[in-house]
Amino acid sequence: MEEVYNSITYMEYNIYKEKIAKILKIPQKSFLDLIVALERITGRNNVVESIFFENERIVGEKLAILNISHNAYAQDVYDALISKVEADDLKILELIGHDSLRGYEASRAVVDFVKSAYGGQRRGFFIKREKAREFLRAVPPVNILKALQYETVDAMLEKEDLEEVYSALRFLEDPVWQNTVFFKQYETLTPHDFEERDIEMRALPEKWASVAEQFVAKKFHNVSHLKELGVIFVIPIFLGISGETLRLVSLLLHYFHEIAFYADAFRVYKKEPKIFAHSVISMLRGDVLEKRLPEELPEVARPRFLVVQRYLAKNDPNDWRLVEPRINPEALHWQRAEDDVMQLHPDLEFWNGAGWVGDFFKTDLGEDALISLNLGDIVMTLVKRKKMRYLYHEQEALWNKLFMSYFSEQELEKMARTHIVEGWFAV
Repeated sequence: MEEVYNSITYMEYNIYKEKIAKILKIPQKSFLDLIVALERITGRNNVVESIFFENERIVGEKLAILNISHNAYAQDVYDALISKVEADDLKILELIGHDSLRGYEASRAVVDFVKSAYGGQRRGFFIKREKAREFLRAVPPVNILKALQYETVDAMLEKEDLEEVYSALRFLEDPVWQNTVFFKQYETLTPHDFEERDIEMRALPEKWASVAEQFVAKKFHNVSHLKELGVIFVIPIFLGISGETLRLVSLLLHYFHEIAFYADAFRVYKKEPKIFAHSVISMLRGDVLEKRLPEELPEVARPRFLVVQRYLAKNDPNDWRLVEPRINPEALHWQRAEDDVMQLHPDLEFWNGAGWVGDFFKTDLGEDALISLNLGDIVMTLVKRKKMRYLYHEQEALWNKLFMSYFSEQELEKMARTHIVEGWFAV
């Protein structure tokens, strides 16, 4: 009888781990081995169980607010979440004070609104402006010169804003040329080429709109950033898509946290001048570990986590790294941006604590479908006109949640910042 009881208890004990592993799309055995090792190292037991019950509680609370049953079909849950984002999008638009988003004035209004939302300036560690001018002179951006009708870089820099020109690199110049030719100059960077100054957030003037139309249509968003210069910019083009305002505000806040994180990382590698340039380039490229780590002997093995500084599932849902334990600084930036967004309007409190939360609901065919409650996933799905359902924001946030539950948010940020170039660490 005791053996039967122990067997049932063991099965019940693993129901929690099975579900979390299923959401993460990691093999059950790999996940169980990881949890056993983390429990041994930290002395913390029942962490996954706590995550499981917290996930259940948050899902239940959110469904109740949406007036949706936990037994509802996946499509009904999905539609309710989409409707919620559409309503919240209108609330943000009303706060900004525009009936619709069109042109430079609207872009500037959004930027001013977000600046007031994050409540103050923050300094970073960025390439000196004169060094940035040197790079432009040495390798002229042909498409930008042609678009602005200048013969030389010097003539352009006499009249044009440096940060605007660098922003245009992102949407006017060929990505291959940027990575293999222009950014190759960054191999000469030293800590002395950097300085402390404020992060900038700006709306580009109207003249950039016409030349950036193709970029915006392809990327489905009109905002980007320059980690090395500490600049976040909005192109004054809007697609007129539901959810666009909320997505733009969220992205601006996300980039603010992201640039601050990388500025801190640049400072870390400032202490190692011999590898400083290599480290900066690696971070700007978003490098991740390319080869699997070698197996360790069981008696000396320690849990190992990858540091993945981008969303791998966005490009390849079968990437081998997606079944490896990992932390993701991108998900941390989104978490903080969503925390900021929730302060903007009482209705947005709905998304509080839901960034890492998801659950399975039945489809019409009786299959389990994972539905993410991550605001980023829902907004991106809506803006992409519901052509696909995004899940990767939630899954990466759940990996972060797991790590932070055993250690802390501060430890996650520290490990991400100090091991981002190496691409992994052991605990």
